[in-house]
Amino acid sequence: MFKSRENLEIRAAIAPEDLAKFLDVPALVYRDNPHWVAPLRSEVAKQFAPSNPFFKYGKLQPFIAIKDSVAVGRIVAAVNQRLVDKERRNVGLFGFFECIEDWGIAQALIDTACDWLKAQGMTLVRGPIDLSTHNKCLFLVDGFDEPPMVMMPYNPPYYPQFMEQLGWEKAQDAYAYKFPLDEPLPEKFAKAYRIAWKSGINFRQINLKGKAFEEDALRLYQLFNKCFANNFSATPRTEEEFLEEAKSLQNLVDADAFPIAEDNGEMVGFFMGLPDYNIPLKYVNGKLNWWGMLKFFWYRRQIDRGRVVIICSLPEYRRKMVPLALIYLGLQGATKKGKPYKYAELGHVFEDNFPSRRLIEASGGKIHKTYRIYEKKIGTGD
Repeated sequence: MFKSRENLEIRAAIAPEDLAKFLDVPALVYRDNPHWVAPLRSEVAKQFAPSNPFFKYGKLQPFIAIKDSVAVGRIVAAVNQRLVDKERRNVGLFGFFECIEDWGIAQALIDTACDWLKAQGMTLVRGPIDLSTHNKCLFLVDGFDEPPMVMMPYNPPYYPQFMEQLGWEKAQDAYAYKFPLDEPLPEKFAKAYRIAWKSGINFRQINLKGKAFEEDALRLYQLFNKCFANNFSATPRTEEEFLEEAKSLQNLVDADAFPIAEDNGEMVGFFMGLPDYNIPLKYVNGKLNWWGMLKFFWYRRQIDRGRVVIICSLPEYRRKMVPLALIYLGLQGATKKGKPYKYAELGHVFEDNFPSRRLIEASGGKIHKTYRIYEKKIGTGD
Protein backbone atom coordinates (compact mmCIF):
# COMPACT_ATOMS: atom_id res chain seq x y z
CA MET A 1 0.00 0.00 0.00
CA PHE A 2 1.27 3.46 -0.90
CA LYS A 3 0.17 6.94 0.02
CA SER A 4 1.86 10.18 -0.89
CA ARG A 5 1.05 13.67 0.35
CA GLU A 6 3.35 16.33 -1.04
CA ASN A 7 6.82 15.21 0.11
CA LEU A 8 5.38 12.65 2.54
CA GLU A 9 5.24 8.97 1.65
CA ILE A 10 3.46 6.28 3.67
CA ARG A 11 4.53 2.82 2.64
CA ALA A 12 4.35 -0.74 3.90
CA ALA A 13 7.52 -1.73 5.74
CA ILE A 14 8.18 -5.06 4.05
CA ALA A 15 11.75 -4.85 2.77
CA PRO A 16 14.52 -5.39 5.37
CA GLU A 17 15.77 -1.84 4.91
CA ASP A 18 12.28 -0.48 5.63
CA LEU A 19 11.92 -2.64 8.73
CA ALA A 20 15.25 -1.20 9.89
CA LYS A 21 13.87 2.31 9.37
CA PHE A 22 10.73 1.26 11.26
CA LEU A 23 12.92 0.33 14.25
CA ASP A 24 14.84 3.64 13.98
CA VAL A 25 11.81 5.94 14.33
CA PRO A 26 11.63 6.12 18.17
CA ALA A 27 15.23 7.36 18.43
CA LEU A 28 14.22 10.36 16.32
CA VAL A 29 10.96 11.03 18.15
CA TYR A 30 12.52 10.89 21.64
CA ARG A 31 16.00 12.22 20.97
CA ASP A 32 15.46 15.24 23.25
CA ASN A 33 13.23 13.52 25.82
CA PRO A 34 15.05 12.80 29.12
CA HIS A 35 12.40 10.33 30.36
CA TRP A 36 12.12 7.89 27.46
CA VAL A 37 13.75 4.46 27.78
CA ALA A 38 14.53 2.75 24.49
CA PRO A 39 12.98 -0.72 24.15
CA LEU A 40 15.34 -3.50 23.23
CA ARG A 41 15.57 -3.34 19.47
CA SER A 42 15.86 -7.12 19.13
CA GLU A 43 12.66 -7.64 21.17
CA VAL A 44 10.67 -5.29 18.93
CA ALA A 45 12.09 -6.91 15.78
CA LYS A 46 11.00 -10.36 17.04
CA GLN A 47 7.37 -9.26 16.83
CA PHE A 48 7.64 -9.23 13.03
CA ALA A 49 9.58 -12.46 12.60
CA PRO A 50 7.68 -15.42 11.09
CA SER A 51 8.38 -17.36 14.29
CA ASN A 52 6.14 -15.04 16.34
CA PRO A 53 3.24 -17.24 17.59
CA PHE A 54 0.88 -14.34 16.85
CA PHE A 55 0.91 -15.32 13.18
CA LYS A 56 -0.86 -18.57 14.05
CA TYR A 57 -4.02 -16.61 14.83
CA GLY A 58 -3.48 -13.08 13.50
CA LYS A 59 -2.06 -10.92 10.74
CA LEU A 60 -0.40 -7.53 10.68
CA GLN A 61 1.06 -4.88 8.44
CA PRO A 62 3.69 -2.32 9.51
CA PHE A 63 3.88 1.07 7.80
CA ILE A 64 6.45 3.86 7.86
CA ALA A 65 6.18 7.55 7.05
CA ILE A 66 9.05 8.92 4.95
CA LYS A 67 9.60 12.66 4.63
CA ASP A 68 12.64 14.11 2.89
CA SER A 69 14.15 10.59 2.84
CA VAL A 70 13.87 10.26 6.65
CA ALA A 71 11.56 7.87 8.53
CA VAL A 72 9.51 10.22 10.71
CA GLY A 73 6.67 7.95 11.84
CA ARG A 74 5.44 4.38 12.00
CA ILE A 75 2.37 2.31 12.80
CA VAL A 76 1.19 -1.30 12.68
CA ALA A 77 -2.30 -2.43 11.73
CA ALA A 78 -3.23 -5.85 13.08
CA VAL A 79 -6.09 -8.32 13.18
CA ASN A 80 -6.06 -10.52 16.28
CA GLN A 81 -8.57 -13.20 15.31
CA ARG A 82 -8.87 -14.32 18.91
CA LEU A 83 -10.13 -10.87 19.85
CA VAL A 84 -12.56 -10.84 16.92
CA ASP A 85 -13.92 -14.21 18.02
CA LYS A 86 -14.13 -13.22 21.67
CA GLU A 87 -15.99 -9.95 21.07
CA ARG A 88 -17.98 -11.28 18.12
CA ARG A 89 -17.32 -8.15 16.12
CA ASN A 90 -14.74 -7.10 13.60
CA VAL A 91 -12.37 -5.10 15.79
CA GLY A 92 -8.92 -4.36 14.44
CA LEU A 93 -5.92 -2.93 16.25
CA PHE A 94 -3.26 -0.31 15.70
CA GLY A 95 -0.03 -0.27 17.66
CA PHE A 96 3.72 0.43 17.60
CA PHE A 97 2.76 4.03 16.85
CA GLU A 98 5.52 6.63 16.94
CA CYS A 99 5.54 9.98 15.15
CA ILE A 100 7.25 13.33 15.25
CA GLU A 101 5.10 16.28 16.32
CA ASP A 102 3.30 16.74 13.00
CA TRP A 103 -0.46 16.31 12.88
CA GLY A 104 -0.52 15.70 9.11
CA ILE A 105 1.95 12.81 9.37
CA ALA A 106 0.03 11.28 12.26
CA GLN A 107 -3.23 11.54 10.33
CA ALA A 108 -1.69 9.91 7.25
CA LEU A 109 -0.30 7.02 9.30
CA ILE A 110 -3.51 6.36 11.20
CA ASP A 111 -5.65 6.71 8.07
CA THR A 112 -3.42 4.21 6.27
CA ALA A 113 -3.70 1.71 9.11
CA CYS A 114 -7.50 2.13 9.16
CA ASP A 115 -7.71 1.67 5.39
CA TRP A 116 -5.76 -1.60 5.67
CA LEU A 117 -7.99 -2.82 8.49
CA LYS A 118 -11.12 -1.86 6.57
CA ALA A 119 -9.85 -3.93 3.65
CA GLN A 120 -9.59 -6.88 6.06
CA GLY A 121 -13.26 -6.45 6.93
CA MET A 122 -12.78 -4.63 10.24
CA THR A 123 -15.45 -2.11 11.27
CA LEU A 124 -13.95 -0.87 14.55
CA VAL A 125 -10.34 0.04 15.35
CA ARG A 126 -8.82 0.11 18.83
CA GLY A 127 -5.41 1.17 20.05
CA PRO A 128 -2.67 1.62 20.79
CA ILE A 129 -2.32 -2.12 21.32
CA ASP A 130 0.81 -3.87 20.07
CA LEU A 131 -0.95 -7.01 18.75
CA SER A 132 -2.48 -7.81 22.17
CA THR A 133 -2.89 -6.18 25.57
CA HIS A 134 -0.27 -8.59 26.93
CA ASN A 135 2.27 -6.55 24.98
CA LYS A 136 2.77 -2.81 25.14
CA CYS A 137 -0.52 -0.95 24.99
CA LEU A 138 -2.07 2.38 26.06
CA PHE A 139 -1.08 5.99 25.52
CA LEU A 140 0.09 7.91 28.56
CA VAL A 141 -2.27 10.89 29.04
CA ASP A 142 -1.11 12.16 32.43
CA GLY A 143 2.26 11.91 34.18
CA PHE A 144 4.77 12.82 31.47
CA ASP A 145 7.38 14.26 33.84
CA GLU A 146 8.75 10.92 35.07
CA PRO A 147 10.32 7.96 33.27
CA PRO A 148 8.22 4.82 32.77
CA MET A 149 8.60 1.75 34.92
CA VAL A 150 9.81 -1.49 33.34
CA MET A 151 7.36 -2.87 30.74
CA MET A 152 5.19 0.27 30.92
CA PRO A 153 4.47 2.63 28.00
CA TYR A 154 5.68 6.18 27.57
CA ASN A 155 4.90 8.70 24.83
CA PRO A 156 4.96 12.44 24.16
CA PRO A 157 1.94 14.45 25.38
CA TYR A 158 0.96 15.24 21.80
CA TYR A 159 -0.05 11.63 21.02
CA PRO A 160 -3.39 11.83 22.89
CA GLN A 161 -3.87 15.25 21.31
CA PHE A 162 -3.53 13.64 17.88
CA MET A 163 -6.22 11.11 18.76
CA GLU A 164 -8.66 13.75 19.95
CA GLN A 165 -8.06 15.90 16.88
CA LEU A 166 -8.76 12.88 14.66
CA GLY A 167 -12.07 12.16 16.39
CA TRP A 168 -11.12 9.02 18.32
CA GLU A 169 -13.03 8.27 21.51
CA LYS A 170 -11.85 6.86 24.81
CA ALA A 171 -12.42 3.11 25.01
CA GLN A 172 -10.88 2.59 28.44
CA ASP A 173 -8.56 4.34 30.88
CA ALA A 174 -6.03 2.59 33.07
CA TYR A 175 -4.05 3.75 36.08
CA ALA A 176 -0.65 3.26 37.62
CA TYR A 177 -0.55 3.60 41.40
CA LYS A 178 2.42 4.85 43.38
CA PHE A 179 3.02 3.04 46.63
CA PRO A 180 5.53 4.28 49.25
CA LEU A 181 7.51 1.48 50.89
CA ASP A 182 8.58 3.46 53.94
CA GLU A 183 5.09 3.32 55.47
CA PRO A 184 3.69 0.16 57.09
CA LEU A 185 0.64 -1.56 55.64
CA PRO A 186 -2.57 -1.32 57.64
CA GLU A 187 -2.87 -4.12 60.21
CA LYS A 188 -5.68 -5.77 58.25
CA PHE A 189 -3.14 -7.05 55.69
CA ALA A 190 -1.14 -8.94 58.28
CA LYS A 191 -4.41 -10.19 59.75
CA ALA A 192 -5.51 -11.36 56.27
CA TYR A 193 -2.31 -13.36 55.93
CA ARG A 194 -2.94 -15.07 59.26
CA ILE A 195 -6.54 -15.85 58.32
CA ALA A 196 -5.51 -17.28 54.94
CA TRP A 197 -2.74 -19.37 56.49
CA LYS A 198 -5.03 -20.74 59.20
CA SER A 199 -7.61 -21.68 56.56
CA GLY A 200 -5.08 -23.99 54.93
CA ILE A 201 -3.54 -21.75 52.27
CA ASN A 202 0.16 -22.35 51.76
CA PHE A 203 2.46 -19.51 50.68
CA ARG A 204 5.88 -19.84 49.09
CA GLN A 205 8.25 -18.04 46.72
CA ILE A 206 8.40 -18.77 43.02
CA ASN A 207 10.98 -21.35 41.95
CA LEU A 208 13.53 -19.81 39.61
CA LYS A 209 15.73 -22.77 38.69
CA GLY A 210 15.51 -25.80 36.42
CA LYS A 211 12.48 -28.02 36.09
CA ALA A 212 10.78 -26.43 39.11
CA PHE A 213 10.75 -23.06 37.31
CA GLU A 214 9.24 -24.60 34.17
CA GLU A 215 6.53 -26.26 36.26
CA ASP A 216 5.76 -23.00 38.08
CA ALA A 217 5.65 -21.09 34.79
CA LEU A 218 3.14 -23.55 33.32
CA ARG A 219 0.92 -23.33 36.39
CA LEU A 220 1.15 -19.52 36.35
CA TYR A 221 0.03 -19.62 32.72
CA GLN A 222 -3.02 -21.71 33.54
CA LEU A 223 -3.96 -19.50 36.51
CA PHE A 224 -3.36 -16.29 34.56
CA ASN A 225 -5.75 -17.37 31.80
CA LYS A 226 -8.44 -18.26 34.34
CA CYS A 227 -8.20 -14.95 36.16
CA PHE A 228 -7.81 -12.49 33.30
CA ALA A 229 -9.96 -14.00 30.55
CA ASN A 230 -12.55 -11.23 30.89
CA ASN A 231 -10.17 -8.27 30.99
CA PHE A 232 -10.87 -5.46 28.56
CA SER A 233 -9.74 -6.29 25.01
CA ALA A 234 -7.75 -9.25 26.35
CA THR A 235 -7.23 -12.56 24.60
CA PRO A 236 -5.56 -15.67 25.99
CA ARG A 237 -1.93 -16.09 25.10
CA THR A 238 -0.71 -19.37 23.76
CA GLU A 239 1.33 -21.49 26.13
CA GLU A 240 4.30 -20.92 23.85
CA GLU A 241 3.97 -17.12 24.10
CA PHE A 242 3.63 -17.15 27.87
CA LEU A 243 6.51 -19.51 28.51
CA GLU A 244 8.79 -17.55 26.19
CA GLU A 245 8.12 -14.37 28.16
CA ALA A 246 8.53 -16.22 31.46
CA LYS A 247 11.97 -17.46 30.40
CA SER A 248 12.98 -13.93 29.37
CA LEU A 249 12.14 -12.74 32.90
CA GLN A 250 13.55 -15.74 34.76
CA ASN A 251 16.85 -14.09 35.69
CA LEU A 252 15.27 -10.70 36.39
CA VAL A 253 12.65 -11.69 38.96
CA ASP A 254 13.15 -10.93 42.65
CA ALA A 255 11.82 -14.09 44.31
CA ASP A 256 11.24 -12.21 47.59
CA ALA A 257 8.67 -10.09 45.75
CA PHE A 258 6.97 -13.02 44.01
CA PRO A 259 4.89 -14.98 46.56
CA ILE A 260 2.57 -17.76 45.38
CA ALA A 261 -0.56 -19.03 47.15
CA GLU A 262 -1.53 -22.72 46.99
CA ASP A 263 -4.46 -24.74 48.29
CA ASN A 264 -3.79 -28.48 48.53
CA GLY A 265 -1.06 -28.12 45.94
CA GLU A 266 -3.19 -26.09 43.49
CA MET A 267 -1.89 -22.63 42.63
CA VAL A 268 -4.67 -20.17 43.48
CA GLY A 269 -2.92 -16.80 43.45
CA PHE A 270 0.34 -14.93 43.03
CA PHE A 271 1.92 -11.49 43.42
CA MET A 272 4.49 -10.51 40.80
CA GLY A 273 6.95 -7.75 41.59
CA LEU A 274 9.90 -6.76 39.42
CA PRO A 275 12.86 -4.47 40.03
CA ASP A 276 12.62 -1.45 37.74
CA TYR A 277 15.08 -2.57 35.10
CA ASN A 278 14.32 0.54 33.08
CA ILE A 279 16.95 2.25 35.24
CA PRO A 280 19.87 0.29 33.72
CA LEU A 281 18.11 -0.16 30.36
CA LYS A 282 18.16 3.62 29.88
CA TYR A 283 21.94 3.40 29.47
CA VAL A 284 21.76 0.49 27.04
CA ASN A 285 20.02 2.50 24.30
CA GLY A 286 18.06 -0.50 23.04
CA LYS A 287 21.03 -2.76 22.31
CA LEU A 288 22.14 -5.63 24.57
CA ASN A 289 25.41 -6.37 22.80
CA TRP A 290 28.50 -7.08 24.92
CA TRP A 291 28.96 -3.38 25.70
CA GLY A 292 25.27 -2.99 26.44
CA MET A 293 25.37 -5.98 28.79
CA LEU A 294 28.31 -4.47 30.66
CA LYS A 295 26.43 -1.20 31.10
CA PHE A 296 23.26 -3.03 32.12
CA PHE A 297 25.01 -4.94 34.92
CA TRP A 298 26.92 -1.84 36.04
CA TYR A 299 23.87 0.43 36.27
CA ARG A 300 21.70 -2.34 37.67
CA ARG A 301 23.16 -1.35 41.03
CA GLN A 302 21.22 1.94 40.84
CA ILE A 303 17.80 0.25 40.95
CA ASP A 304 15.87 1.71 43.89
CA ARG A 305 12.26 1.14 42.88
CA GLY A 306 10.06 -1.70 41.70
CA ARG A 307 6.91 -2.42 39.80
CA VAL A 308 4.08 -4.66 40.91
CA VAL A 309 3.02 -6.23 37.63
CA ILE A 310 0.18 -8.51 38.75
CA ILE A 311 -1.86 -9.32 41.83
CA CYS A 312 -3.80 -12.44 40.88
CA SER A 313 -6.23 -14.67 42.75
CA LEU A 314 -9.04 -17.01 41.83
CA PRO A 315 -12.30 -15.21 42.72
CA GLU A 316 -13.40 -17.85 45.22
CA TYR A 317 -10.24 -17.25 47.28
CA ARG A 318 -10.87 -13.56 47.83
CA ARG A 319 -13.09 -14.47 50.78
CA LYS A 320 -10.16 -16.38 52.24
CA MET A 321 -8.15 -13.14 52.15
CA VAL A 322 -5.64 -14.48 49.62
CA PRO A 323 -5.16 -11.19 47.66
CA LEU A 324 -4.51 -9.18 50.84
CA ALA A 325 -2.19 -11.89 52.13
CA LEU A 326 -0.22 -11.83 48.87
CA ILE A 327 0.16 -8.05 49.05
CA TYR A 328 1.37 -8.39 52.62
CA LEU A 329 3.96 -11.02 51.70
CA GLY A 330 5.06 -9.30 48.50
CA LEU A 331 5.68 -5.99 50.22
CA GLN A 332 7.28 -7.68 53.22
CA GLY A 333 9.71 -9.32 50.82
CA ALA A 334 10.40 -6.07 49.00
CA THR A 335 11.21 -4.19 52.22
CA LYS A 336 13.28 -6.78 54.05
CA LYS A 337 16.75 -5.77 55.15
CA GLY A 338 19.15 -5.17 52.27
CA LYS A 339 16.47 -4.43 49.67
CA PRO A 340 17.01 -1.18 47.73
CA TYR A 341 13.40 -0.30 46.92
CA LYS A 342 12.15 3.11 48.07
CA TYR A 343 8.77 2.91 46.40
CA ALA A 344 6.76 0.75 44.04
CA GLU A 345 4.40 1.37 41.18
CA LEU A 346 1.34 -0.88 40.80
CA GLY A 347 -0.25 -1.17 37.41
CA HIS A 348 -1.59 -0.85 34.99
CA VAL A 349 -5.12 -1.33 36.32
CA PHE A 350 -8.11 -0.69 34.05
CA GLU A 351 -10.57 1.85 35.41
CA ASP A 352 -13.44 -0.65 35.60
CA ASN A 353 -11.41 -3.19 37.61
CA PHE A 354 -12.94 -2.02 40.86
CA PRO A 355 -11.95 -5.04 43.02
CA SER A 356 -8.26 -4.50 42.24
CA ARG A 357 -8.51 -0.73 42.56
CA ARG A 358 -10.17 -0.96 45.97
CA LEU A 359 -7.50 -3.39 47.13
CA ILE A 360 -4.63 -1.19 45.94
CA GLU A 361 -6.14 1.98 47.38
CA ALA A 362 -6.78 0.24 50.71
CA SER A 363 -3.09 -0.65 50.86
CA GLY A 364 -2.05 2.99 50.44
CA GLY A 365 -1.61 3.26 46.68
CA LYS A 366 -2.47 6.57 45.01
CA ILE A 367 -3.09 7.15 41.31
CA HIS A 368 0.20 8.23 39.83
CA LYS A 369 -0.31 8.11 36.06
CA THR A 370 -3.24 7.74 33.68
CA TYR A 371 -3.24 5.83 30.38
CA ARG A 372 -5.83 5.45 27.64
CA ILE A 373 -6.92 3.16 24.82
CA TYR A 374 -8.93 4.74 22.02
CA GLU A 375 -11.33 3.37 19.46
CA LYS A 376 -13.13 4.52 16.33
CA LYS A 377 -15.71 3.08 13.96
CA ILE A 378 -14.54 2.70 10.38
CA GLY A 379 -17.51 0.89 8.92
CA THR A 380 -20.84 -0.81 9.56
CA GLY A 381 -21.79 -4.43 9.92
CA ASP A 382 -21.30 -5.38 13.59
